[in-house]
Amino acid sequence: MKELRLSLNEIGDLEDIYAELQKEYERVADELNFSCTGCPDNCCDSYFLHHTYAEWAYLWEGVRGLAEKEQEALVDRAKKYLEACEQAQLSGQRPQVMCPVNKDGLCQLYKHRLLVCRTHGVPAKITRPDGQSMHFPGCFVCQEIVEKQGMKDTVRPVERTPLLRRLALLENKLLHMKRHLHPKVKLTIAEMLVKGPPELSFGCGEENNG
Repeated sequence: MKELRLSLNEIGDLEDIYAELQKEYERVADELNFSCTGCPDNCCDSYFLHHTYAEWAYLWEGVRGLAEKEQEALVDRAKKYLEACEQAQLSGQRPQVMCPVNKDGLCQLYKHRLLVCRTHGVPAKITRPDGQSMHFPGCFVCQEIVEKQGMKDTVRPVERTPLLRRLALLENKLLHMKRHLHPKVKLTIAEMLVKGPPELSFGCGEENNG
């Protein structure tokens, strides 16, 4: 096994995807006059799963920028997060636990936050490979704004599909065009932290990604 690291070019490609997503997010937020400022809720306790080695590796690029003690504290919070989530799931509930990356109300890895974190809040849309569309109405505050302004049928959601396609292409490149040979990623940020940086077996991609 060896650690999977992003090259500088791959980091740049991923950050370009995030930049395009930010533009789309801001477009929708501006149209709705939506802002997270002063919100009584915190989206960081939403239960998200993430699905790419690329974002997992990018998250760890951010973790490495923290002091060693901060990294240890972060992983410790991640372990407690997983314990709380397990208890909620055993009770038949969807977990609602504060993300371990959130410290004193702020994201410690804000620059390295993942795609789902970046788009949560405003309406979004995904078209799956089978042609079926999935719609996300946004957080409860955003839904209230849409309802109050009567924009349910006119708001143009963030279209995630082209960005996810670009992310899929980057993922395949990162995995040396052997994406199908690797286990699928379906992890919370806490699991990514506790497991450590992503690792791949030598048989699936021997080339150095340094």
